[in-house]
Parts: sequence; C-alpha cells; structure tokens
Amino acid sequence: MPEDEAPKKKKGKFLKILILLILLAGVGFAVWKYLLPMVMESGTTAETQTTAQAQGNVEESTGGSNIVVPLPTFMVNLSDPLGRRYIKLTLEVEVNSEQAAEELQNSTAKVRDAVNLLLSSKSYADLAPAESKILLKNEIVERLNQILGGPKVARVYFVEIVIQ
Repeated sequence: MPEDEAPKKKKGKFLKILILLILLAGVGFAVWKYLLPMVMESGTTAETQTTAQAQGNVEESTGGSNIVVPLPTFMVNLSDPLGRRYIKLTLEVEVNSEQAAEELQNSTAKVRDAVNLLLSSKSYADLAPAESKILLKNEIVERLNQILGGPKVARVYFVEIVIQ
C-alpha cells in the first residue's frame, strides 16, 4: 500500500501547483485588463497637467486666437542598434497668428528636416515613458520656434503616435 500512496501524493502536489498557477494567471489578467487602463488614464491626466504647466496658459496670453496647423505624417527610423524600430508621428501645431501659420506652411522643408533629425536621434527607450513624450513636444516647439524666428509656436499636439 505505501507504493500506491506515493503517486497520489505527487499527483496532489502537481494539482495544487497547477491550481496556483491558474489563479496567478487569472489575477495577472485582471490586473492587466482592469487596473492598467485606470493607471494609464491617471498618467494621461498627469501628462496633460504637466504639459499645461510647462508651456503656460496660451489662451490667456494671446486672447485665445491661436491657429492650429496640421503637419504631414513623419515616419522615421529610431536610433536603434539593430535599426528595426521606428516612429510614426502626426502633429498639429498651434501658432499665435495667421502670419505664423503661413510662415510654418511655407517652411515645410525646414520643418520636416528639423523634426526628422530630432526623431531619428531618439531611441525607443528615450520615447517610451509618458514624460519623454512631453519633453519631445517641448523640443519640437523649440525647434519650430527657431525656424520661425521667435516664439510663434505655442504648442504641439500629437494626433497620432506609433512607436514600434
């Protein structure tokens, strides 16, 4: 009889481990499905607040007459040792006057060059955190203001961003 009990003990132990793994997988799925979106939403809210603080309240300073200018989509290889990662980015730029909007549209080649160079200097690790995207927005604003010769760009909006 002792020989029959040994396989039952092993079988019982295996069953307990299997049940534990299934429970852990279920808890992991629940966290991924329900808690992660809530955390991401709170991060987005913090990102929006940080952006507003970093860039100031444009509507107050300009009377709310800012113009949003869409830019063509950028698709650039990231600075990756294997060269397999890229970013696809569609921007809209908020400028403070009609004249600035015209200047921006007339400087398309300079704008594309500046943004392409900036994006290609970044790696996936540089762009993955939400804070990095805010910094990227600020860097783009700085570069566009350099091109336009003054503080004419108020903010940059990411309409579409894919980092792969």
